[in-house]
Amino acid sequence: TRSFTDPSVSMDLLRAVLQPSINEEIRGIFNKYMKFFQTAAINVRDNVGEEVDPEQLIQETCRSCLEQAKLLFCDGKKVVPRLPHDQAVPKRARQMDEELSRRGSPVPKKRKGRPPGQSLSNDRGVSGMGTWKLKVSEPVKRDGPKWDPSRLTETTTFVLGSRANKALGMGGTRGRLYIKHPHLFKYAADPQDKHWLTEQQHMRAIGGKMAYLLIEEDIRDLAASDDYRDSVDLRLEELKPFIPPAWMTEKMQKHMETLRRGGDVPPPEDPPE
Repeated sequence: TRSFTDPSVSMDLLRAVLQPSINEEIRGIFNKYMKFFQTAAINVRDNVGEEVDPEQLIQETCRSCLEQAKLLFCDGKKVVPRLPHDQAVPKRARQMDEELSRRGSPVPKKRKGRPPGQSLSNDRGVSGMGTWKLKVSEPVKRDGPKWDPSRLTETTTFVLGSRANKALGMGGTRGRLYIKHPHLFKYAADPQDKHWLTEQQHMRAIGGKMAYLLIEEDIRDLAASDDYRDSVDLRLEELKPFIPPAWMTEKMQKHMETLRRGGDVPPPEDPPE
């Protein structure tokens, strides 16, 4: 047993009282840098494939940041345990972490240019989120009428994912829409689809980059929701919907059915240049 006169017990009681406020401030710090984590995670998913979970990558990175932050309070004798994937971190990155901890500064000296201090709470790119909340990844539900392949007909209109991002006020940041709304049906265009889209001037030739198609109705439903309807950055004229050819609609029906049954469809790959 330990008495309440034990210094460590007294300090832990104080910590418990202050912990909610500390957690809130830590969350605010992560919100400042979340846009960078989101962009990087989407780039990883685009380069590696659909099997990559951007939200999981972001959470792992945040946990790694917290582990490294412990070095600020290290007495020089205790070694902070690293996350498993930290072993693969380049030596230069580890040296930078250690150098920053010796300086007592968790971030490098700011450079000129766009400051990272513009938090997501002021960025309508994540309208309605207020603060970004860390949460346990949950499986995406792919059921209900929106995931019924029969809703995709020869008259169903689609929009490019990049245009949907802009229409909902998320700017040109690729992938932000997919992280915030993972329940949306999206179809990754293959080389044949891209050729048609380029020919019809729905998009520019983008080489090996990914291009996603979303259902216009789904995006307009989002725009009418509480998260977006009052946003001053809403630009629905950016959608530029179109009706794809029957053969492309048929591929999207099969893709939706596969996803609804819990299967994974590998992202399409363009042939080498």
